[in-house]
Formats: sequence, C-alpha cells, structure tokens
Amino acid sequence: MDLIAELKKLKCGKIKVDVPLKDYTTYRLSGNAKVVVYPNDIDQLTKLLAFIKENVIKYKIIGNGSNIIFATNYYDGVLIKLSEFNNLIIDDTKIIVGAGYNLTKLAYNLSKRGLTGFEFAPGIPGTVGGAVYMNAGAYKSDMGYIVSEIKVLTPGLEIKTMYNQDLDFHYRTSFLQKNPGYICLEVTIILKHGNVEVINDLIAERKKRRLMTQPLEYPSAGSVFRNPEGDSAWRLIEAAGYKGKIFNNIEVSDKHANFIINPNGGSGIEIKNLIEQIKKDVKKQFNVDLIVEQEIIE
Repeated sequence: MDLIAELKKLKCGKIKVDVPLKDYTTYRLSGNAKVVVYPNDIDQLTKLLAFIKENVIKYKIIGNGSNIIFATNYYDGVLIKLSEFNNLIIDDTKIIVGAGYNLTKLAYNLSKRGLTGFEFAPGIPGTVGGAVYMNAGAYKSDMGYIVSEIKVLTPGLEIKTMYNQDLDFHYRTSFLQKNPGYICLEVTIILKHGNVEVINDLIAERKKRRLMTQPLEYPSAGSVFRNPEGDSAWRLIEAAGYKGKIFNNIEVSDKHANFIINPNGGSGIEIKNLIEQIKKDVKKQFNVDLIVEQEIIE
C-alpha cells in the first residue's frame, strides 16, 4: 500500500511528508518522520483514525513535542498534530479550549483577564491536550486542580465527556496517559477571579526564577525524571556525578541536573541511552528508582 497516496485520497487534513523531527520536538532531535497529518476537525480526525486502525498502521498524536523523545532515526508511522483544534471560549470563570491550543499562550491570555489558578502554566511549552495527558504542573499545582471535564475520542471512535473524577489525575499522570487510545479533543477549565497585578507579578517572578535555574536557552523537554517522594531528582543525579557531563551531542545541564539538553542536534536514541544510564547509576548508588517523566517513542 502506498500510505501517502491513500492518506491524500482520504482528504483528512494537511499532509507533510518526510519531515525533520527537530521541527516537531522541543529537544530538536535529529532524524525524520514519514508523514504528519493535521486534521481540521473531529470528522477528519475520526476518518483518519478509522483508516489507521483498519490498516494497523503505527501512529502517534502529538502536541508541541515538549515531552516526547523519538528513540529512532526514522519514525515510519503517522504523526497526527491537532494544532487546528484551537477554539477558545471564555465565559466568566469557565474556559472551553481546544486540545491543540498553546498552554503558555492560554495562561497569559487568562492572566490578563484577572483569572487566577493557572499561574503555574506559563513556561510549560506544551498544548492544552498534552498538559492534560501528562497532568502538567509546577509550583505545587497542576491541571488536575483546574480541569472540570474534557471531551475525548474513545478507542471505538466515539465522542465522550469525561469529568475530573474520571481522569485519575496524579503527579504527572492521568487516565489518558494510562489509556493512550483515548484522545483529548477539548478541555473545560474552571478558574477564579483574582487581582490582575498580583497574578502578573507572580508570573513574572516565576519566569525570572526559571531563567536563573533552568537551561531554557538550549533545546530540551524540561524535567526528565519525576521527583521521588521526599527527594529531588536533580539532587540524586547531581550526587551521582552527572551534572554538566557531556555525552557526544547531548549534555546533562550544568544549571539543572534534571535537564538533558541537546545543543548539537543529537538523536533521541542518544537521549534514551543516557536516561537509562542515569537510572541505572542512581539505583546502584542510592537504591532509588527514578521514573521518567518524558515519553519515549520507538
């Protein structure tokens, strides 16, 4: 089967062929992907997924690629990017937003309106759907505190509403992460009224702190490992001797040991291997099993 020709016949959105992974990952990974499809709406997405499932084709839904590692030099499946799912409705403290909407853009938009509860989100370089999937968060808050409900496409290609209590939000995980056949389409967030000046001052202070403590000038995907209970992943990695170490094209940041940076166009394979090495050494030295926060795709 000529996959590209069949996808074009489907008319399920814009198609890009043989794309560089560096354009679809914040790590700016080397390598390529066979094809990326941008569905315009739920009907096109459903039609695309029906075709993919019928023909048993590998696929991956992606947002901004801010938490994923392609551990391959060539992804031979279909990447599906939901950037056209970007509707936004603000009704007092209730926000209905498409899964493809940029999380940081949304946070700044809402802060200007004096809506509080979302101050943790600026600086998280993902989409709203990806943030729900990973239960993204910072500063002792996360999506689980503010998401009221979401609209999903089920593995059976049915549209369903799931409520907060259904989503099993815990530290950097959710029902969606444990059940990847469910696709987030739209999110309803409930915030509160607050003081615009106080909100913006807090966001500015946190931005300054991030710039001072995180290597934001280099390609990365944020924190690599979850913090173990009662400890910090960066402390363990630093104590294991990895802070600032260079491994060919990739490095463990000398500013924050829980960041792997990719200043020289390294591959996801290199990053995966380094992650496994760090996990092994931390386990050996401190008897702690570090849990990877980022998603590795083979």
